[in-house]
Amino acid sequence: MDRISIAGLALGLTAIIGGLVLEGGHPASLLQLTAFLVVVGGTAGAVMLQSSSEQFSDALRLARWVFRPPPYEPKKLIARVTGWSQVARRSGLLALESAIDATRQPFERKGLQLLVDGAEPNVLRDALELEINAFEARHRAAAKVWEAAGGYAPTVGILGAVMGLIQVMENLTDPARLGAGIAVAFVATIYGVGLANLVFLPIANKIKALVAREVTWREMLIEGLVGIANGENPRAIEIRLQGYLV
Repeated sequence: MDRISIAGLALGLTAIIGGLVLEGGHPASLLQLTAFLVVVGGTAGAVMLQSSSEQFSDALRLARWVFRPPPYEPKKLIARVTGWSQVARRSGLLALESAIDATRQPFERKGLQLLVDGAEPNVLRDALELEINAFEARHRAAAKVWEAAGGYAPTVGILGAVMGLIQVMENLTDPARLGAGIAVAFVATIYGVGLANLVFLPIANKIKALVAREVTWREMLIEGLVGIANGENPRAIEIRLQGYLV
């Protein structure tokens, strides 16, 4: 669980609602179903229109990374790679078959399988880098879905505000109905700007950062496996991989 993401969201909401209360307002005044439907529904529709079904589903799936990011343990990876290099140096590449069965990470399994199969170092690197590029492109496209939502939400919020003002103008002779229209107008703007800057854009940027971290992990693995394929000294491989930790 990523505690800083939870703390950040809680702090942002607390600051906004707390400011409202300090100014004499009531939190219930921010609860407007009409405004919520306009902003969330309109933003979701715009995002779905510009995205493929695969990108949209990926974006929803990756949202959980914000609170439950994939594990990132580069020091343990370095220790594993160093251990593999020692085994390969002592007993040959075929001795690494047991390491394939011991890992559940698909990328790691693929790299080890290529290594055990005797792939040339340049072939090994090209095959794994191609997969990294595909991984990065797909996940960054998913992050852009949330980024797009952050761009559309304020504009849709303004649209909701205009709709509320239209209702106000249509009911100038009925003071009892003016309050509802004005509330929708202002709350829709708050929803649009608030969701964009407190939810959608932060999610997009967090996913991008996590994708970059995942790419770095995979690049470390490639460097280690290529070093093993080249028959390099285990200590030299370990030192080179530690450069990623700086």
